[in-house]
Amino acid sequence: MPEPKPAAAEKKEKKKEEKKKEEKKDAVEAPKEAPAEHPEDAQPQDKPAEPQSLFLQKPGHILVECGKEVAVEVQVDGGQLVGKPSVKWFKGKWLELGIKSGQRFQFKESYDKEKKVHTFELHISKVVIGDRGDYRCEVASKEKSDLCNFNIDVEAPRTEESENVLQAFKRTGEGKDHVAGELDFSGLLKKREVQGEEKKKKKKDDDDDAFPPEIWELLKGVTKKSEYERIAFQYGITDLRGMLKRLKKVKVEVKKSEAFTMKLDPAYQVDKGQKIKLVVEISNPDLPIKWFKNGQEIKPSAKYIFENVGKKRILTINKCTLADDAAYECLVSDEKCFTEVFVKEPPVLIVKGLDDHQMFVGDRVELEVEVSEEGAQVMWMKDGVELTREAAFKYRFKKDGKKHFLIINEATKEDTGQYKVMTNGGQSEGELVVEDKQLEVIQDIADLTVKATEQAEFKCEVSDEKVTGKWYKNGVEVRPSKRIHITHKGRFHKLLIEDVRPEDEADYTFIPDGYAISLSAKLNFLEIKVEYVPKQEPPKIHLDCSGKTAENTIIVVAGNKLRLDVPITGEPAPTVSWMKGDQVFTETEGRARIETHKEESSFVIDSAERGDEGRYTITVTNPVGQDCASLHIKVVDVPDPPEAVRITSVGEDWAILVWEPPKYDGGQPITGYLMERKKKGSMRWMKLNFEAYTELSYESTRMIEGVLYEMRVFALNAIGVSQPSLNTKPFMPIAPTSEPTHLTLEDVTDTTATLKWRPPDRLGAGGIDGYLVEYCLEGSDEWVPANTELVERCGFTVKGLPTGQRILFRVTGVNIAGKSTPATMAQPVTIREIMEQPKIRLPRQLRQTYIKKVGEQVNLVIPFQGKPRPKVTWTKDGQPLDPKEVSVRTSDFDTILFIRSAARHHSGQYELSVQIENMQDTATVRIRVVEKPGPPVSVLVKEVWGFNVLLEWEPPKDDGNSEITGYAIQKADKKTMEWFTVYEHNRLTRCTVSDLVMGNEYYFRVYSQNICGLSDSPAISKNTALIQKTGIIYKPLDYQEHDFRMAPKVLTPLIDRTVVAGYSTALNCAVRGHPKPKVTWLKNRMEIWEDPKFLMKNNQGVLTLHIRKPSPFDAATYTCVVVNELGEAQTECKLDVRGLPPVRTHATEPTQAGPAAPPQQRQGRGHWALPPPSAFLHPHLHRCWGAQLCPSPAAWKPRGSQ
Repeated sequence: MPEPKPAAAEKKEKKKEEKKKEEKKDAVEAPKEAPAEHPEDAQPQDKPAEPQSLFLQKPGHILVECGKEVAVEVQVDGGQLVGKPSVKWFKGKWLELGIKSGQRFQFKESYDKEKKVHTFELHISKVVIGDRGDYRCEVASKEKSDLCNFNIDVEAPRTEESENVLQAFKRTGEGKDHVAGELDFSGLLKKREVQGEEKKKKKKDDDDDAFPPEIWELLKGVTKKSEYERIAFQYGITDLRGMLKRLKKVKVEVKKSEAFTMKLDPAYQVDKGQKIKLVVEISNPDLPIKWFKNGQEIKPSAKYIFENVGKKRILTINKCTLADDAAYECLVSDEKCFTEVFVKEPPVLIVKGLDDHQMFVGDRVELEVEVSEEGAQVMWMKDGVELTREAAFKYRFKKDGKKHFLIINEATKEDTGQYKVMTNGGQSEGELVVEDKQLEVIQDIADLTVKATEQAEFKCEVSDEKVTGKWYKNGVEVRPSKRIHITHKGRFHKLLIEDVRPEDEADYTFIPDGYAISLSAKLNFLEIKVEYVPKQEPPKIHLDCSGKTAENTIIVVAGNKLRLDVPITGEPAPTVSWMKGDQVFTETEGRARIETHKEESSFVIDSAERGDEGRYTITVTNPVGQDCASLHIKVVDVPDPPEAVRITSVGEDWAILVWEPPKYDGGQPITGYLMERKKKGSMRWMKLNFEAYTELSYESTRMIEGVLYEMRVFALNAIGVSQPSLNTKPFMPIAPTSEPTHLTLEDVTDTTATLKWRPPDRLGAGGIDGYLVEYCLEGSDEWVPANTELVERCGFTVKGLPTGQRILFRVTGVNIAGKSTPATMAQPVTIREIMEQPKIRLPRQLRQTYIKKVGEQVNLVIPFQGKPRPKVTWTKDGQPLDPKEVSVRTSDFDTILFIRSAARHHSGQYELSVQIENMQDTATVRIRVVEKPGPPVSVLVKEVWGFNVLLEWEPPKDDGNSEITGYAIQKADKKTMEWFTVYEHNRLTRCTVSDLVMGNEYYFRVYSQNICGLSDSPAISKNTALIQKTGIIYKPLDYQEHDFRMAPKVLTPLIDRTVVAGYSTALNCAVRGHPKPKVTWLKNRMEIWEDPKFLMKNNQGVLTLHIRKPSPFDAATYTCVVVNELGEAQTECKLDVRGLPPVRTHATEPTQAGPAAPPQQRQGRGHWALPPPSAFLHPHLHRCWGAQLCPSPAAWKPRGSQ
């Protein structure tokens, strides 16, 4: 029993509860008072109607103690929905809780048919700290969807010490009562300090336990930012920011691996049945390597393949199964790297769906479905509620390979409903109808008249072979004996009485077990009276039958046995003859025969048929006289099947079935019809009615749209049920589409109108075959079709319309189910072309000179607009075009200028004019046709000195209708005449050729070059260049050479910079020193090695460090160190990288380079670059490596500037 709480704690809790009630009351009253301040805004016509929420009950903030169970319940209004909605539960933004369904997460749903309310529940057992966060419930149906958010907060478990705070008080004084003495507040404070430290320690432990240790190991090994989000999504971590903050506090020492140069990724994912490769790269190819799965070493096999490619070691896993979903590790020497492989199961598809079943009470029901994967998990549902073994022991689930069964051993009427089976890749539905058993009597027992010592046989036939029954004689059960035999074979029940006696005359009844029906008949005992008969007596027929008409009529059911015993008297014994109609019947053997006995003649038909029907006459004759009697035998049978069974119309879930009566009614009037239907391909028929239906048409409902069905009809009369009719042609319940949407007028002329629309919102399973466009004159009701064939696209031009008339248009969607509701334009359209000013839409590439090479095609497409169709005119340099040279094709919307093979004379200025009456628009297109230039002119060797030659030439006479972009120069030794390229591209008409060989004589040739390429032929120099051999004399210097050596010195230091993340930047400084010093760049005092993100350049003492697309992680202190044999120097700066780019203008701003720096000094958006490297060079210190220190940055000027 829990201890009572102290009074102070109870008062504190009461105050908290009162405070919460006041807050709730204020929250409820606030919206009520708000409309009173602005009554004019509360008018319903001014306020837009808010969409009605689907949720009747939403969860709020939920506080749960760690380790306990929490249940979340939502209620959805089913009255707003057409069918059962689908529900998804989410934690955070991405994690769907449906994939975690199992021991901790359970989902339940129910439906109240009376209130039309769906209830959905989420149960979380053994709540942990990691379960706290934001949750979301999404409800969706075909037409509506809604969501609600709620929060679950998890608190640490409460302890008794924290609740009973007052127990810390102690009474001072010895030997005093517990109510006497003073309170020991110092002891209380000490205990509170201890409890506070314990709470902090416990909170820290809870934070550490919020995420499992394996997750922290994965997070510590992450190298890319995107991996954090993937791991958080995979393990259901919603507080991503808090996770990163805690990870930043964890000090992780990054150790450089000695064995691995590339380790395994933290996790891999592969589809079931596919293969996956795990790749590592080791530093030494001779090191041994081992692979482990869940701690067990993997050996090479057909499943696991080991590969060695250079330093890479590859483990290939073939045909992955769920057993391969495990942790893997790679061991090299003493180092390990770990990863996890997740095997993703493919969606399980339903290969063969559920069939509709119609069963009787007590029958065994077996619902079967076949899926695409063996051992797949399926969920059975009835009327939207999941079926489990615990919910009802009557259901039994069975698996057989890919087949799954739901078995109900003894069906009841409560089992009637819509059953659904669901997998992660699809679902299937089927209807089960359970009805009470209705036993049909096919053949009733008939009254019998039997003579003494003969046998009497009562026989009946029922519809169910399994039905048993009992026979009664005048209400007393008949027991079998030597003389009485009771048999049951199939549907037939017989009672056979041999050696009939007078006491056997009685009423006999057969009662089937379990049914409230009885079959009765009477046994009449015929006594034979022996009288004295004279020797001569005229013949007499003693015929007793039920006929009350002049002619005795005997009715027999087809298939039954007819035995007509006709007693005959007469002396001497008369002769008997039988006639059927006008023909004498003398057969004594066979199915229909005559049996003659003493004083009796019997007419027997073993199995009556329709052909046995007719008039039969018996005639008896002896010398004394003659007697005759007529009988009419009528054979009644079940009717023929109905004829012309067909489907006349279908809808979304209904169809109209029509048929004609059978030609032969079986001799009895038709009492009604029975209808059945089934899905095409299925063998199970479902009855649509159990009572006789008297009409010749029937509307079948509750069908699934888009599924093929077949139907058939049975005819009923008093005898029984006919054979089924021929099946109807397969049909599909399909509804017409909804009306087309957004019907608009796109264009109109004097005789045409162009319409546009969008497809219907609802197409259904039948899709759409096309559209029918109709028009009607204003004031008339006659709609005229505008198209003879259906239009497939959502647009049509109606032609041949009367000019000036006001016409209405409408569009109807057509599919296999028929026409939809038409979409009609709200206002009539006046058929008159609207004048539109001509306008040429000149493409962007034609607004500058259009250049083509000789021989290429010229194909210019220039769109324009204007109504009516404008007049288009092309001219070249003010003259009309030659149709033999240039082709022009013009449509209603554009014009095309086409030249099959361009030539130089096609160059020029082309003018396009578009004119409508007095309105005109013009455009100019400049075309230049270019080709390769001619060779240069007058190539001469102007001067030869040392090993150098000066060449000069003149530009070519023919530049190919294009600017000369440069020249290519080649040289050749006069002895070999092998040509070698000296300059590939030289812009000037002169050049200096150096590094020639002494003693050789050279020729030179020059090619001219334009945008088409080099000229076909070169120009060869008219004279040659001979490199003379000269003597070399060393003249010692008469003065002491200056010592240019100097220690490194920083001329221009690095400057602190602030850049925007994602925009490349560069750090610049200038140094000087001789001999050339070694340059080293440092980041946070760590040397920058071969990192592709950094590019280091050295241009005559100007040192540049390019940083490609910096990120916030590149913000650091950068140092440049230069060292040679005489000393060293260094300079450093701080680089700050901002997260968001500032707003910058592009106006020229004054800088150190002057009030208006030239464009070539601007770099990026608003940044200023350093002057070119040549600005740092001193003209008199060209032998010293480095740059000359300027007096001030304002004195920096490029060489040659004023």
